[in-house]
Amino acid sequence: MTVWKSIRTLRLTLKSKLILSLLSIAAILLVSSTISVMEYSSMSNYVSGLIADDISSINVASKLADMGNAYNLDILEVIGDNSSALPSFDDKYFKAHCDSLRMKAAANQAAPLADSVMYSYAAYMLTSLELEDVMQSDFIDSRSWYFERLQPRYDRLRSDLDKLSSSIHQDLAKNSATFDRGFYRSIIPGIVAVGVGLMLVVMLLFFVLAYYVNPLYKMLDGLNAYRLSDKKYTVRFDGDDQLSELNDGISEIAGEN
Repeated sequence: MTVWKSIRTLRLTLKSKLILSLLSIAAILLVSSTISVMEYSSMSNYVSGLIADDISSINVASKLADMGNAYNLDILEVIGDNSSALPSFDDKYFKAHCDSLRMKAAANQAAPLADSVMYSYAAYMLTSLELEDVMQSDFIDSRSWYFERLQPRYDRLRSDLDKLSSSIHQDLAKNSATFDRGFYRSIIPGIVAVGVGLMLVVMLLFFVLAYYVNPLYKMLDGLNAYRLSDKKYTVRFDGDDQLSELNDGISEIAGEN
């Protein structure tokens, strides 16, 4: 009766130890995986927002450059045709999107370039407003006015827009590189956890083999020798748990018989 009670106790003890060991490994993997997911999610959301802003700013800068180029060509066409019809330009749209570029540029340290775009645009538009007077004047050469006064200011505006766009492209490349680095940084906890988990599995395997499996095999060999060859049961091993108590109980029963 004592032996069977020890066996039942042994099963519960072995089961609980194995469960605790495996739960410890699972907890380490779960915590590390959670950290990796949270780190990657936080980094991804932040950098993705920056990348989206950069792409939007590049598109806006390109749109403004196209608007300026179209307007400048329209003025040249008016001068070439000696037309009295003045070209139209959406000043509110241009200024509003220049302001949006300046606000977004403050995040990527390109604000001075955005300010330069505003200044060069103001100078260009102020000069372009002279077109009506130039076309009505009999003393001003419209072509000279265009190439000597308006075109240099347009070149300055286009140059500032190109510099701003180039700066935003550089910031986009930097944010993309940051995204790549953040991805690899975020998976490091997972890699470490997998390594630690494998090490714990190896240690658990060694522990189970050394303290439970091998003693059980020794006890089984001793019992077979006792039953089949009438040899004395002399199995001994170090330990102070239920497995050792079970071995002592078997030795006691074998000695009594």
